[in-house]
Amino acid sequence: MYLHLGQNTVVPFQSILGIFDLDNTTGSQWTRQFLKEAEDAGRVISISEELPKSFVLCMEQGESTIYLSQLSPTTLLKRAESHFSDSNWSDQAREDIHGRAI
Repeated sequence: MYLHLGQNTVVPFQSILGIFDLDNTTGSQWTRQFLKEAEDAGRVISISEELPKSFVLCMEQGESTIYLSQLSPTTLLKRAESHFSDSNWSDQAREDIHGRAI
């Protein structure tokens, strides 16, 4: 299963480590430093020309990749939840992806 992040970008659910709100997380110097280092290393992919509202941290082929999305974290979570409600995913799988039961 895949999560559509916006534009023509999709990522496998299994690769997602977290979905974060840029407004709430970039207040931390640690997050800003993490994003800057990832950008300097070429591991940040901007999905849209629009102002990003969220970033999605993924682990792909042993490397972390950060996707900047114009979609809100709430929208991305709703998309993920709709995939889970339409399938036979176990409660444990849902907790693993979202960090909480849905």
